[in-house]
Amino acid sequence: MRGAATARKKRTAGRPRPDSRLTIPGVYRRLFAANGRQHWWPGDGAFEIMVGAVLTQNTAWANVEKAIANLKQAKALSPAAIVEAHPRRLAAWLRPSGYFNIKTRRLKAMCRWVMQQGGVRPLAKLATPELRHALLGVHGIGPETADDILLYAFHRPVFVIDAYTRRIFARLGLIDGDEPYETLRHRFEDELGFSAPLFNEYHALIVIHGKDVCKKRPICGICCLADACPSVTSHKPAGD
Repeated sequence: MRGAATARKKRTAGRPRPDSRLTIPGVYRRLFAANGRQHWWPGDGAFEIMVGAVLTQNTAWANVEKAIANLKQAKALSPAAIVEAHPRRLAAWLRPSGYFNIKTRRLKAMCRWVMQQGGVRPLAKLATPELRHALLGVHGIGPETADDILLYAFHRPVFVIDAYTRRIFARLGLIDGDEPYETLRHRFEDELGFSAPLFNEYHALIVIHGKDVCKKRPICGICCLADACPSVTSHKPAGD
């Protein structure tokens, strides 16, 4: 037993002990210092951002860009053009984004709803709770997609919770990771204060960190949070 304890001490020698004082605002400061401003969300105007929020479900952003480029090339990046497009033709344009038949139905549903509301401008006049409730009533729009739209298309102070958020903050020991969406959203909003620019930047930083560093198999050796992460000793870098 003594030999095993000695071996464990040798393996962890020189590694900083996890800092239990790390907070949600503190994580933002570290991520921003390490990565800088992300200039999110890519898109020309509120409607294109709304389209991107639907298409990015279960796919990489590079694939969404290809689908949006197809819509632009076909001069079909408008609510009316998407609603009027034949489903098979729209699905062909959306094919790069994956799950294109499902996304065809969801995108048409959102565009019909936008048209029923009189376009994007009237939506921008709605109070945030009213707009969020309306978005959640649209086929294919769940809490994460609705909050993407609220934050990036309408600049509302609503924090987006995604799989990267759950993974990173569970590993940091700041959340369990399986809390209900609304529980986590309210916690982040309460601890950060209601600031759309801050939420915009923070969510973008979480995505880039989750995609490039805190992966399913994390690369702890290059992580700006490693010295404060209680999970760092239990994950080996990718490739080991």
